[in-house]
Amino acid sequence: MADEEKFDAVVIGAGPAGTAAAITMAKAGLQVALLERGVKPGSKNVMGGILYNHYLEEIVGDEWKQAPLERPIIEERRWMMTPEAAIGLDYKNLRNRAHPHSYSVLRAKFDAWFAEQAEKGGAMVVPETVVDRLIVKNGRVIGAGTGRGDDVYAEVTIVCEGIGLGAGLLENTVINGKPLRRKLRDNEVAMAVKEIMQLDPGLIEERFNCESGEGCTIECFGDSTMGMSGFMFIYTNRDTLSVGGGALLSEFNKTLRTPNDLIEHFKQHPAVKPLLRGAETVEYLAHLIPEGGYRGIPRVYGPGYLVCGDAAMLSNPVHREGSNLAMESGRLAGETVIHAKEAGDFSERRLAEYRGRLDHSWIMADMKKYDKAVPLLEHNPQMLTKYPSVLDRSMDEFFRVDGASKWDKQRNIFRMLRKEGMVRMGWDTFKALWAMK
Repeated sequence: MADEEKFDAVVIGAGPAGTAAAITMAKAGLQVALLERGVKPGSKNVMGGILYNHYLEEIVGDEWKQAPLERPIIEERRWMMTPEAAIGLDYKNLRNRAHPHSYSVLRAKFDAWFAEQAEKGGAMVVPETVVDRLIVKNGRVIGAGTGRGDDVYAEVTIVCEGIGLGAGLLENTVINGKPLRRKLRDNEVAMAVKEIMQLDPGLIEERFNCESGEGCTIECFGDSTMGMSGFMFIYTNRDTLSVGGGALLSEFNKTLRTPNDLIEHFKQHPAVKPLLRGAETVEYLAHLIPEGGYRGIPRVYGPGYLVCGDAAMLSNPVHREGSNLAMESGRLAGETVIHAKEAGDFSERRLAEYRGRLDHSWIMADMKKYDKAVPLLEHNPQMLTKYPSVLDRSMDEFFRVDGASKWDKQRNIFRMLRKEGMVRMGWDTFKALWAMK
């Protein structure tokens, strides 16, 4: 494609961020190309599997009700695990039956549908297109170089490629002597693994105590990740389970464990194994997830380019939120390009509006709030190892009926807490949590 035949915007990556940006701009009449390396959108994309419909509705309106969502999430469970116990907190919100705010989702289905909405809005969706470089001319990004040699030029290039660790477009593009994003450290990235496991819908509802068509999530900490900083999950789909989780890449490297070691360990836990009995793995996926916090966010705008979603390190691991930050950042990027088009000004100064819109949104408020969440676990491993063990033993003593009086049991528990240094552990935890404020 010749330089003069350029689009208003070219978007790299047809995940939630890229497609949200493409839909937003196409609906406003801009000429948009959405490039996807997979055979179709969704074929190369991975996430845990929970989507928040509020953000989807902001982008596609009432059409969100036609999206291929799996089950509305009615119940959420959190388990703190030791090798022999699962200590749980369950929340069943029956209001979600009438007004669900989140759904389980399979990206292969959802992303394909989402990209169709971009195409219906007027965007050109181009699958099987590997972008191997950003095209830079006179210190400005002017388009995307594709693996098949058919380069695409645009006034603005929106990078939504995911992390792209090591071989990423941002790390390998230099303007004014600097890469667009520094090389990420291995403690700023999590390695996530997931299996899609086929199971009869009736068995799913029976085992997870769900009504017909309703869904449940279980998120597990502690022994579930072999003590590494991260968590594991089970999400109920229509006739499958999404089973997986992840931990910091630095801890995989340190322990020499593999993602397969992690998921197999989780699946064999005595509290998990019965839930998966008879389920057949039909898909296995692995993916890198940003965990760098607010301080890990790169410069999200520059001469001729914007950065959204995972590529911009927008992720909230505490609330397992990624797709909603991706869609919202994509929408804000799209609106920024619309305003630039209306003004006839695609300068870097004009594109800086995107950063301002992010800063005044809930995205940056949440990123700042949880900036130290990952380091909190990384530097306090006892929170996922020793603490659960002490809690397990205390509860075992409390609930066991063995002829000892309740006064004796109370004394035994307090004695154990003192012996294990629980007061000191509590003080250390308080200081760590205070540092997060």
